[in-house]
Amino acid sequence: MRYSGYIGVFDSGVGGISVLRELVATLPNEDFVYFGDSVNAPYGEKSREQVVRLSRSIVDRLLDEGVKAIVIACNTATSAAATELRADYAHVPIIGVEPALKPATLASGIKRILVMATPITLRLDKYQQLAEKWGSGHEVISAPCPGLAARIEQGNLDSPDVSELIAQFIGDYAGNVDGVVLGCTHYAFVAPQIRAVIGDVPLFDGAHGTALQLQRKLAERGLMTKSGDPGIVEFVSSKPGEAEIQLYRQFFEMA
Repeated sequence: MRYSGYIGVFDSGVGGISVLRELVATLPNEDFVYFGDSVNAPYGEKSREQVVRLSRSIVDRLLDEGVKAIVIACNTATSAAATELRADYAHVPIIGVEPALKPATLASGIKRILVMATPITLRLDKYQQLAEKWGSGHEVISAPCPGLAARIEQGNLDSPDVSELIAQFIGDYAGNVDGVVLGCTHYAFVAPQIRAVIGDVPLFDGAHGTALQLQRKLAERGLMTKSGDPGIVEFVSSKPGEAEIQLYRQFFEMA
């Protein structure tokens, strides 16, 4: 790995890989290192203070290894820690991901919006501000999904228990919403299961917007790679052993 001038991407586990895939598609010549903090997953059920501490530790590690930009590929960590991290590490671009309420409210025919997210994401001010800013004229329904991210971490997503867990959280809204915001990066990996429960409605996540924001910030600071070669993607985990890295690669290559 060329540990100089790469882009660091982190999440509590596999969820941020859904964002990483969009980043690579948008910036195919950049080098990326994805750090999954699987030992401490999921972040969505921890306190804000814990999430800030864990995020800061990862940022310090990435900076020590030569990162040129950082993407917080986790809604919870963005909501809990992004403001502090940007203030303390102003010399490096730090891009976050947030629930895609804006594109959902701007989409045609979308009036009743279900937001699936971790309990802490829904509690924090960031989400409340987004809902207030973009929810005017819409009905925004918050659906906390404790345990869903942790279950996705285990893989085997076609198992019936995954659909049963989703139905437990959002089954009451089946056929009664116009769109669903995936407020946790893990949830993109179970989009078919979500649609099977809620109905064939548009699903919105923040990955594409995050990729475009990263592209803008790199361009503003003159940090875009000059290489015309395909970039390198490397996976690192706080959980030791090759099995976790193989799991990350499986999620990255998932259709």
